[in-house]
Amino acid sequence: MNSDAVTRTTPHRALLHALGLTNEEIERPLIGIVSSKNDIVPGHMNLDKIVDAVKIGVAMAGGTPLVFPTIAVCDGLAMGHQGMKYSLVTRELIADSTEAMTLAHAFDALVMVPNCDKNVPGLLMAAARLNIPTIFVSGGPMLAGKVDGQKTSFSSVSEAVGEYGAGKITKEKLLEFENKACPTCGSCSGMYTANSMNCLTEVLGMGLQGNGTVPAVYSERIQLAKRAGMQIMELLKKNICPRDIMTEDAFHNALTIDMALGCSTNSMLHLPAIAHECGIELNLDIANEISNKTPNLCHLAPVGHTYIEDLNEAGGVYSVMKEISKLGLLKTDLITCTGKTVAENIAGSVNKNSEVIRPVENPYSKTGGIAVLKGNLAPDSCVVKRSAVAPKMLKHEGPAKVFDCEEDAIAAINSDKIVPGDVVVIRYEGPKGGPGMREMLNPTSAIIGRGLGESVALITDGRFSGATRGAAIGHVSPEAAVGGTIALVKDGDLIQIDIMENRIHLAVSAEELEKRRAEWKPRKPRITTGYLSRYAALVTSGNRGAILE
Repeated sequence: MNSDAVTRTTPHRALLHALGLTNEEIERPLIGIVSSKNDIVPGHMNLDKIVDAVKIGVAMAGGTPLVFPTIAVCDGLAMGHQGMKYSLVTRELIADSTEAMTLAHAFDALVMVPNCDKNVPGLLMAAARLNIPTIFVSGGPMLAGKVDGQKTSFSSVSEAVGEYGAGKITKEKLLEFENKACPTCGSCSGMYTANSMNCLTEVLGMGLQGNGTVPAVYSERIQLAKRAGMQIMELLKKNICPRDIMTEDAFHNALTIDMALGCSTNSMLHLPAIAHECGIELNLDIANEISNKTPNLCHLAPVGHTYIEDLNEAGGVYSVMKEISKLGLLKTDLITCTGKTVAENIAGSVNKNSEVIRPVENPYSKTGGIAVLKGNLAPDSCVVKRSAVAPKMLKHEGPAKVFDCEEDAIAAINSDKIVPGDVVVIRYEGPKGGPGMREMLNPTSAIIGRGLGESVALITDGRFSGATRGAAIGHVSPEAAVGGTIALVKDGDLIQIDIMENRIHLAVSAEELEKRRAEWKPRKPRITTGYLSRYAALVTSGNRGAILE
């Protein structure tokens, strides 16, 4: 280091010495480790151990690890009350705060240690924005619980509440679900949003093999974290950055494997937002094109009775990618965080359980797990987890029962005001209208629990938990708060849904809709102060990933 550089950096070095760093540590690359460890989110309570392992790996490979925090909200704990308004909006806080910490302290590279729902996409957005060498290692999934000898998970608890309300199970059985469904730390054990995004991080090339599937409580997870810590030094040495990895082709791969895995519909919010940070506009119109030629190979909870631990034992995400690659649907010459291409990464993968990962010759369905619908009710689009819909509900027509908030809909469901054939419409819950685009797990679970899952559809400009199943159609765009057609629906209007044809239609004449539109007036914002009011002013619609502009 020349004398001018020494003089210029002397004040900085004095502060680094105050941390207890030696000259040798200061001379090494400074690796930021972004940890969302906290004591309230079950998926994050073990992240201190993951971070310690990452630090060891970084130090072993010649770097100086320095940890800083970010926030995380547990969607399950935030569900059904004001807290859910803050879930999606934390994605932007996570990205912004990570950008601020990284650039303020001039880190050379980053290791991201997230786990749950908005934490993973928020940090992927930050990685794309910062574009310095970065690798991800999550906290890992929870093991499945067991009730009556059968594996179960968090979504089973929500549905058990509905069953109890309908008199189908006893209070003792409900308490058994409460006490046994979530037996370990980790992200909830089905293919919910957190596990969807951690698995897709592998597909995008930003996490090592097993990032999405090795259970949180396995020692293998600690080993994976050490390898990630060592690998970041290789990425730094080779100057492989996130935008080198997360290319347009990589996002097409992610959408493809999303369809094969049957991921959460929230991926349709997060992938476009991450792509936007990469300078890529990911138009959801291509989702149906990809879905139409991608078979659905996995029926993980809540769709089926297998769990992330089963996917891990069957070979994990790489084995799903290997199956899909047989159809020529993946771009395999892309560089990844391993320093190798997709083709090299998946070359040795084997499908060890053809029931957990169906072969491409025998899929659960010939089309993918998610569908994007359009029609006069959702001119820009809406989204449904097709693989979670009962066959008889793939095409449905019924009268609308309209509610202007989630609470009113739940009250109606629980008081038996929703009957077979109905289409429940919950509006003014979109990104602006909520604000914050709440998840609707409670109303969908109540519908399932009351035995209406094969006869009632639910449509909202809000969104759904990855734990949701049934004919649950979300992200209706434009949303009600900006005058979208969903704001004009009245009780009794017929709504026609054809999921296989990607259509949704409000059976009201164009003339009548124009009359209603002329009479419609914007609603006064529900929240006018604080972060949510600023968020509502800047956020775009669900079909654009609810990004801020």
